[in-house]
Amino acid sequence: MARFSDGAVTDQRFDVNLSILFTELPLLERPAAAAAAGFTAVELWWPWIDTATPEQSELDALKKALEDAGTQLVGLNFYAGRLPGPDRGAVSVPGEESDRFRANIDVAADFAASVGCKALNALYGNRVEGVDPAVQDELALENLVLAARAADRVGAILLIETLNKPESPLYPLVSAPAGVEIVDKVNAATGLGNAKFLLDIYHLAMNGEDVSQVIAAYADKTGHVQIADKPGRGAPFTGELPLEQLLGELRKAGYDGWVGLEYKAADAAASFEWLAPEARPAR
Repeated sequence: MARFSDGAVTDQRFDVNLSILFTELPLLERPAAAAAAGFTAVELWWPWIDTATPEQSELDALKKALEDAGTQLVGLNFYAGRLPGPDRGAVSVPGEESDRFRANIDVAADFAASVGCKALNALYGNRVEGVDPAVQDELALENLVLAARAADRVGAILLIETLNKPESPLYPLVSAPAGVEIVDKVNAATGLGNAKFLLDIYHLAMNGEDVSQVIAAYADKTGHVQIADKPGRGAPFTGELPLEQLLGELRKAGYDGWVGLEYKAADAAASFEWLAPEARPAR
């Protein structure tokens, strides 16, 4: 497999998404697997699909697994429903899902604080049949304001992510401008300025957006980046996207944050050949 050039990765900070890679292993074994592959930073979707408020013993076990592996958690989703699965977040979904999200806010923020994680991602949620979109958007803003304040309490940023319409047809944030609009609304409502855009190159490309243009327009509002190739959501060099070039554009635009490896691979350990071993540890 082709590799990123040494110059392209010198200043990049990569982390492994343990909710999409190494999924053949139990959750608590995945940090060690990432470490064995040479990485020292990881990220996670909310790991407990069935509950927004897991037992403290489960939280403690995950913290210990991260620490024992020597891996730093750099990104964590708030409760987002069944993900992977049909759900795309709970922020804008009235009723029980919104209640679960609110119950999860301090749980997720406090866990993030306990492991030094500085970024919390809140997926917006699908449109619900029979519910006025304006009602959902009002609820979403209320919940995102609460989440931004909790993130600020623990010294973290709140991330707002856009997805792609072909794979998430009921998700309303399917363009960079739509995501950034929510970022701006949350910051205006809180005055904290800690809401940021999660720039996922794969989702942007799947939506047919000009990724270079998005980077130029919104790098200053970006708090986290995720990558996968297109089509197929595989590792770099398995598709058509110029990921090395795009990450270079991000660096030139001033982005110096994490780049999450959020791609699919049947053999995660073998999928990292595109990245030299010396470029994998966090810097």
